[in-house]
Amino acid sequence: MGKAQGNVIEVIRNHEADVLAGWLASLKAAGWGNDGRLSEAEVQTQARELLKLLASASSDDSVDLDTAAAAPLRNFLDTLSRSLAEKGFTSSQTAIFVFTLKKPLFAQLRKTLADAVQLADATWSASEFIDRLGMLTVQSYQSSREEIIRRQQEEMLELSTPVVKLWDGILALPMIGTLDSARTQVVMESLLQRIVDSGSEIAIIDITGVPTVDTLVAQHLLKTVTAIRLMGADCIISGIRPQIAQTIVHLGIDLQGITTRATLADALTLALKRLGYVVAKVKA
Repeated sequence: MGKAQGNVIEVIRNHEADVLAGWLASLKAAGWGNDGRLSEAEVQTQARELLKLLASASSDDSVDLDTAAAAPLRNFLDTLSRSLAEKGFTSSQTAIFVFTLKKPLFAQLRKTLADAVQLADATWSASEFIDRLGMLTVQSYQSSREEIIRRQQEEMLELSTPVVKLWDGILALPMIGTLDSARTQVVMESLLQRIVDSGSEIAIIDITGVPTVDTLVAQHLLKTVTAIRLMGADCIISGIRPQIAQTIVHLGIDLQGITTRATLADALTLALKRLGYVVAKVKA
């Protein structure tokens, strides 16, 4: 296999321009990069760089992707996969970039190697090697895609839990959707940080938009209230609808010691009263 792979590397080194031209034609025929997300110059640069790295990563006419000599090649594929993932390319489109190299490389091997046995061995070696490159590229793409999805989920959690200043010393956190462990952590971090930054004395957690309250949701709320109290602030939970109140009673959830109100308006009224404010209607 070493001799066969050596023939493949030698073809890439000696006929890089021809292989590159055939590769770009294969990419274009496959529709790769034709949607405007990558310019023709960018595609050419990436393809040319990969061929140069394939030639320079060899040692003793062979390429081992696990060695230090192949580190620049691995880094290039990882960077390329991340870039394509961020641009919205699919895993199939990312793999096509590598797999379309087979056709021009096989064609050049047929032109270069006259011996049938050498040609067969070199073709098989090239196919196996490009398959490994393709798998490495897809693995890097999947890791990058998972990282992007995780980051987007965190951003969505932050957007779905905005901390609003209702009054001097009063913060409100309107919650919409299901409250789980991950979201509770984001809620606690953002709310506690705002309490520190603003010096607020009262935080209102409004759960009007929370569809159901079960034992797990109640535990998350209790943890958040405890954390707020440890910061020296008080907490009011609003949005306790009749259905939620009945559910809490049936589940035997103990909210003793926690101030609750039916609506956000009621909670704000209580918070203002605790801070010594009096709201009065101005007569005409």
